[in-house]
Amino acid sequence: MRIEARENVSLTIKTLAPLMAVGVAMAVCSVLLLWADASPLEGWALMLSGALGSKFAITETLTRATPLIFTGLAAAVAFRAKLWNIGGEGQLYMGAVIATWLGTGSVEMPAYLMVPYLFLAGAIGGGVLLLLPTLLKTKLHVDEVVTTLLLNFIVLLFVNWLVFGPWKDPMAMGWPQAAPVVDSAILPQLIAKSRLHLGFIFALVCAVGVWWFMRSTTWGFEIRAVGASPKASRFAGMPVNAVIVRTALLSGGLAAMAGVSELCGVKEYLTLDLSPGFGYSGIVVAMLAALHPLGVVASSIFVAVIYIGADSMSRAINISNYIADVTTAVCLLAVLVSMFLAKYRIRWR
Repeated sequence: MRIEARENVSLTIKTLAPLMAVGVAMAVCSVLLLWADASPLEGWALMLSGALGSKFAITETLTRATPLIFTGLAAAVAFRAKLWNIGGEGQLYMGAVIATWLGTGSVEMPAYLMVPYLFLAGAIGGGVLLLLPTLLKTKLHVDEVVTTLLLNFIVLLFVNWLVFGPWKDPMAMGWPQAAPVVDSAILPQLIAKSRLHLGFIFALVCAVGVWWFMRSTTWGFEIRAVGASPKASRFAGMPVNAVIVRTALLSGGLAAMAGVSELCGVKEYLTLDLSPGFGYSGIVVAMLAALHPLGVVASSIFVAVIYIGADSMSRAINISNYIADVTTAVCLLAVLVSMFLAKYRIRWR
């Protein structure tokens, strides 16, 4: 067996390969539904109707997709430079911590200034958090996969200490949560009587901005060049370590904005269950999008449809909603295989 790189990969193949992969993944997961004595057609129909079948369902799906766009962009930017940021969860919570610190009365501003201020401050906090493992990588060659992953647990323990200790809200009837943010810090609803908030628009703007940045700026080109070949980039005179540090600040900031969005748009107060794993899901989103910033929006909505729809399907036909985790994982594996086969061919001798 020999693996050969394809000389020319058409846009049609690049587009159809992941779509076919998702179809294969859904067929594989249909076997699990049959195993559970459920009809796959009925199950997938219930999933779609539960996620897209009404105004309420659509707004819930877009609300779920909002933090996934931020964390997916964070992973996509970092991975493009071969900076393996697995700490999106911790950076998300750090953004929420900064927003809680500044948004519960310590700073007074009108809403049109407070909201951008909290997003900017949270982004700075997330970027600084990722800066430590990045410096360990560039200066001491410490594996950032380990340091960013373990930093998640440190941040979560810090949040645990805050909500059980100095920041515990005395009006919360004993529940471990911080005080709610002030009214000027709450993100306005986009649609009345729904949870869809202004953070979704911010996420879309960030996706377009990151796409333009990576495509049209010198710094974006340097990120792509360093990811393609650090040695060649260094030989060409690029400051490789500085590029990685800038990438870390951008990636950590984007992940932290997910925490600010969830805190000010959905929860309105800091708790330990602010995120059900958005930081880790962002890695899946980025890989499904092939690290393309605009593709992150589509893959985020796709993953949100799976999770929101799985809850509806679970209630209707008594299927465990863990089918969402399995479906997402199988889709990721199938897309990775399809991307490999689109780029390389296997020859048998």
